Amino acid sequence: MKILIADKLDPTAVEALTQLGTEVRSQPDLKAEDLPEVLGETEVLVVRSTKVKTPALAAAPKLSLVVRAGAGVNTIDVAEASHRGIYVANCPGKNTAAVAELALGLIIAADRQIVGASNALRAGEWKKKEFGKASGLKGRTLGLLGVGQIGVAVARRAQGLGMEVMAWSRSLTPERAKELGLQFAASPIEVAQRADVISVHLASTPQTRHLVDASFFAALKTGAIFVNTSRGELVDTEALREAILPKSLRVGLDVFENEPAGGLAEFEDTALAGVLTATPHIGASTDQAAEAIAAEVVRIISLYKKTGKPPNTVNMGESLAATHSLSIRHFNRVGVLATVLDALKKEDINIQEMENTIFQEGRAAFASLLLDRGPSDLLLKNLRAHEDILQIRLSSRS
Repeated sequence: MKILIADKLDPTAVEALTQLGTEVRSQPDLKAEDLPEVLGETEVLVVRSTKVKTPALAAAPKLSLVVRAGAGVNTIDVAEASHRGIYVANCPGKNTAAVAELALGLIIAADRQIVGASNALRAGEWKKKEFGKASGLKGRTLGLLGVGQIGVAVARRAQGLGMEVMAWSRSLTPERAKELGLQFAASPIEVAQRADVISVHLASTPQTRHLVDASFFAALKTGAIFVNTSRGELVDTEALREAILPKSLRVGLDVFENEPAGGLAEFEDTALAGVLTATPHIGASTDQAAEAIAAEVVRIISLYKKTGKPPNTVNMGESLAATHSLSIRHFNRVGVLATVLDALKKEDINIQEMENTIFQEGRAAFASLLLDRGPSDLLLKNLRAHEDILQIRLSSRS
């Protein structure tokens, strides 16, 4: 198996993958435009921030798995990968603590104006009166947009500071909010209206793009703190820019719209950065997170090498076209499944999904097939007569 690591990854991953008997190339400085030229016979591609688009996927006929060494997969053309039968897997939850810690750090830094105070001291200016103005966080309300693993981790840390926490997400119910010890908000606007501090923790999708817009900022309290450590596309940058001074907002951003990819790069929106507490998308960049993500990448590839089925895949479709389920208990002998597949082919029945499980000692097995239509009675009769088939059950999925 040939693996290309096209981003910086903890060295332990390269060593572990090599020990699996794979051929590993590590080229951490590659850019998106380089991929079509270097993929060649690559079967597994590992990326972090490098974008994987159609030209790269089209240039690698043997590519069968793309692993995102992180949680989000918005930098990968998942639709094109699915069209080409390429698995896309990620490493969810491995950078939860790191991002939550930075989010809380940005909240505290924004409240206490740490960046401005530091810059003033570096310039030889002692501005205690100006930078000694902070509201403090104890007893104030943190509003979360998104309550996945990172959102919950931020909530726990904020509660440790004595903050009240409210939350909104499309999937959050009042009951689930109560279980998490959070106040329930029915909409993002309600979060904006009620919270003193807002922290964003949503995935980037077409539905969430610019979810935080001019109406959201108009609803914010004057002097509110706004922090985003998820994806820049969630926030309408122009609306944010226009709201900062009129609403006296204190803003902390780790992510930006159209931000540079990879490591060393030019950042153009210095005017915006000048009125923020800002970091260059380093939320997941801790040694702890890097080691955990590297271990998860190795686990994904190891299982894929052993079973042909990687964990954490994000582009497996539901078998919406399947109308029937065919279950077959059979002896684990050569040719049994071939007989079944051949019989289905003759009736022009397509298999939407298939799994064959072997019992202990390897003498018997159980095959489960999802079909796009039901087989004939004659086909079932012939299969039941097969000497190596113990039982057949056909069920309608409607």
